[in-house]
Amino acid sequence: MALETYRRKRDFSATPEPKGRKAKAGGNSFVIQKHAARRLHYDLRLELDGVLKSWAVTRGPSLVPGDKRLAVQVEDHPLDYGDFEGTIPAGEYGGGTVLVWDRGTWTPLFDPHEGLKKGHLEFELKGEKLHGRWHLVRMHRRPGEKRDNWLLIKGEDEAAREENDPDILEEQPQSVLTGRSIDEISTEPPGWSSKTGRIRRHTGNGAAEAEKTPRKKRAAAQAKAAKPVKKAAKARKAEMPDFIDPVLATLAPRPPGGDRWVHEVKFDGYRLQARIDGEEVKLLTRRGLDWTERFGDDLAQAFLDLPTEQAIVDGELVAEGAARGADFATLQGDLSEGRTDRFAYYAFDLLYLDGQDLRDRPLIERKQTLAELLANAPPIIRYSDHFEESGETVLRHACRMSLEGIVSKLRDAPYRSGRSRIWIKAKCSARQEFVIGGYVLSTTSRRAIGSLALGVYENGELRHVGRVGTGFTGERAAELFKRLQPLRINKPAFAGKLAAEEARGLIPVRPELVCEIEFRGWTGDGHLRHAAFQGLRDDKAPEEVVREDGAAPAPDLPHSTVSLTHPDRLYWPDMGVTKQGLADYYAQVWTFMEPFVVGRPLALLRCPGGIREECFFQKHAWKGLNPNIVLFDDPEDKSDEPLISIDSFDGLVGLVQGGVLEIHPWGSTVKDLERPDTIILDLDPGPGVPWSEVIAAAEEVRQRLIDAGLAPFVKTTGGKGLHVTAPLKPKADWTAVKAFTKSIADAMVADAPERFVATITKSKRRGKILVDYLRNGRGATAVAAYSTRARPGAAVSMPLDWSELTPAIGPAHFTVANTPARVSAFAPDPWADFRKAAVPLDVKRKKRN
Repeated sequence: MALETYRRKRDFSATPEPKGRKAKAGGNSFVIQKHAARRLHYDLRLELDGVLKSWAVTRGPSLVPGDKRLAVQVEDHPLDYGDFEGTIPAGEYGGGTVLVWDRGTWTPLFDPHEGLKKGHLEFELKGEKLHGRWHLVRMHRRPGEKRDNWLLIKGEDEAAREENDPDILEEQPQSVLTGRSIDEISTEPPGWSSKTGRIRRHTGNGAAEAEKTPRKKRAAAQAKAAKPVKKAAKARKAEMPDFIDPVLATLAPRPPGGDRWVHEVKFDGYRLQARIDGEEVKLLTRRGLDWTERFGDDLAQAFLDLPTEQAIVDGELVAEGAARGADFATLQGDLSEGRTDRFAYYAFDLLYLDGQDLRDRPLIERKQTLAELLANAPPIIRYSDHFEESGETVLRHACRMSLEGIVSKLRDAPYRSGRSRIWIKAKCSARQEFVIGGYVLSTTSRRAIGSLALGVYENGELRHVGRVGTGFTGERAAELFKRLQPLRINKPAFAGKLAAEEARGLIPVRPELVCEIEFRGWTGDGHLRHAAFQGLRDDKAPEEVVREDGAAPAPDLPHSTVSLTHPDRLYWPDMGVTKQGLADYYAQVWTFMEPFVVGRPLALLRCPGGIREECFFQKHAWKGLNPNIVLFDDPEDKSDEPLISIDSFDGLVGLVQGGVLEIHPWGSTVKDLERPDTIILDLDPGPGVPWSEVIAAAEEVRQRLIDAGLAPFVKTTGGKGLHVTAPLKPKADWTAVKAFTKSIADAMVADAPERFVATITKSKRRGKILVDYLRNGRGATAVAAYSTRARPGAAVSMPLDWSELTPAIGPAHFTVANTPARVSAFAPDPWADFRKAAVPLDVKRKKRN
């Protein structure tokens, strides 16, 4: 195909797409663009002979070998289309929003021209998301077909995934060019990003040319192609300083109000000052330590690619994990493993630029200059935008998304080093650094710690503030044991005498290590409550650690009388969640969870040794059952063994003691077994179904329930899908309720058989969503709201407001680690009126429909 076909199909006075021209052959770039046209698809483009050979992959690439994805070959595109991101107007060819989902280089394993001719291209990708070996195999044309249909298939290699692994399309939906989502791009004018400012097209022959071109030539080319960064007005000329002590935010219970302030997301990582000086980049901690080598070559090279000779940028480095989002524990784990592929640097201030010291200029002016500097930055460097709305509003949204908090900054303030009130931080949960003053050995391993004794400095003395016994992975607990062994001393370094419980089993150490802890507040006697370890802080000196003012007192949470044996037993080794950590989690969500688990028959998934050991479902009593667990008889249970229920928080902790990691209640109560008060439709996506399709399915179920006179609610499952549920007045029996939900499932399948299926058979579910109505039979169950899931990541089933049902929140977004911050920000609880919304099931009305 030639570019004439490409141009003939487009009106360039109406579409922002590049007109382009055929370039010199020799490059090997590739790009995959996510294209929300009439139907969402992904466009694969491989550079060959000066153009981009193009295929429309209907359901996007799959990392599962043997999973065949239809790829329809379309017209060749010009090379500069590889950087196109924006919205093609409705009515134009391909009308819809385009996002640069991945880019990099491709290497054909055999002659690509011969492969195109014979119908089999075998190649390797080296992208920012996709790697390894791939196949494009042409199918025989059917009668009437005008285009060649191919199959895109992942090869067997280290980059491949198993069928049950996370889908990379859902895992990483954002643009590698700007970090935006499809929805964000669709609402913004062409050529503009709320995250990065103006987007300018790149020139050249793709990624391969960029890799071969020396840094100075690349910078010159960028400067030539892009509008130069403006010099800041009235900025003073000065020599470039070696290191600038950072501004440190002051903690406050709530963010400040008024239009003098702007608000930014508080990132959960390492504060780093990036110092660019010619061909040298240094990444400096807030103490001025040079940690450049710790973060790999890609980050340093990305700063060298900026169009500047000298600059000092202030920002935060995070690691963006699939399950937990960007958090400090993920960053610590990646650094420990030497992993650098998930790093992202969020730049929020610019202190120096090409001979000008910007520190005396207003913040808003510095940020504007920073946005211009980063307009074409590599994806690993991202501009941290700010919000003009009220701080209370921004904080509430941040907490509901389970972010760490926000930082409010005076918009006209200069940059002044040290702790001050020109920057105010407000957190979703209490969090700060503590000094390690001792440890207690693990009860499950002789060469690992079970908990740490923590302290802060007051008037030059180390004061004991409690212990932390959860948040350690097995590997981290062993590493801490090794690091603390050489620091052992004979008596505690804490000031004053420890209480008997505080001193029991304690092995004191020299107070040389600092760690970061998340906790739920301070008790009346000055101790931490529900503390969780996040990681060591090698960038902070122990003597700097003091109690931060502004943290709230410990909330009024339930206390259990149940004694946990082996409280440091790891239930989720990948997340460091222990038995005690699970009990602490349930204490923090109990107020919201109680109405959905108390007084109901329960089916339980028990994993007494944690998720890596044997797990089994159980609905009857077991030996050693905690006495706080309630037993009752089901007249239809032929085993004559009692079923399980709970009536209090002690009962829930009793389940934790018994190794229960999932709680699945019936849709009826113990007092009224035969008449359900809850219906649930489980939307379970088969392989290849994008998350956006699951959201659309939930909205469809919602409308069908509204049409039936019911009040629908939605929650994530903590697995792959969504639960749409509705409360009932317990009038109808199980037969009627099951028939009603089956009628909804059958109607959805009849209306859209290409999207939905109502049968459990796995062979029929590929590319479709199972509308599972069988959860509504007598004795059937579904995972409870706020219950954990016995899967890596420690995800939980989370109730949502319908307005929160967006691609930003995936099915396993909320976890044991980040849910407490979310529930503390409920205003209101999205399911607060669940029971109040109950109505009888109108079976006759449904029949009339």
